[in-house]
Formats: sequence, C-alpha cells, structure tokens
Amino acid sequence: MAETAQTQQTDDSRRAARAERKAGKLAKEIGAFAEAHGGAEGQLAYLGQVGARIVLVGADGAWGDLVAPSYAVAERATEKAGITMHEEFDGDFAARVRTGPYEWSRMAGIQLGGPSNG
Repeated sequence: MAETAQTQQTDDSRRAARAERKAGKLAKEIGAFAEAHGGAEGQLAYLGQVGARIVLVGADGAWGDLVAPSYAVAERATEKAGITMHEEFDGDFAARVRTGPYEWSRMAGIQLGGPSNG
C-alpha cells in the first residue's frame, strides 16, 4: 500500500513539474509577443479537454493566441509573464484589435472570394 501512495506522489510531482515548465515556456512566448508589440493584455478562454486559449492583444493592435494544456497552466503562464488580464473579450478590449486583409478574407471565407476553410 505504501508503494502505491509513493508512486502516486511521484506521478503528481512529475505532473506538477511538467505543468510549471509548460507555464514557463508559454510565459516566454507571451513576453516575446509583448516586447514585439509594445506591451500586451490578454484573456483566457476555456477550451474543454483541450485546455485553455490565451488570447493576446498588443498595444499596437496586433493579436495572437496560444493554447495551454489546462486553464491552471494558462493562468500560471500569464501570471509569470506579468500581463494585464481581462475577464471577458468585451467591446472595449476587442476594439483594440487591428485586423488586416488576411483576417478579413478568412472570416468572410468563400463568400467574398477569400481562402476556403477546408
């Protein structure tokens, strides 16, 4: 019985260490995005079993996203990166996003002659 408990503790320790490493990698990517775009703010979106999406909006209006394996890892990554987080992707926050021709053609899809989604 003691071996089972010890094995469980070892597995939990490994999972925690792996999650912390992933959060560190994501934090570096967030930091690089923020540096390249004059700062950044973000919002987290739960994706179910896939994890969580970290949506980033730079001070210059550029945007990007990252996917973390869990909501907890995403939260930890944004904490480590030290960016301002928003509860919702509301109108004021969304208004900061600057999209270009590529995004518009992808959103419109084949209705406007843009690339198809397939």
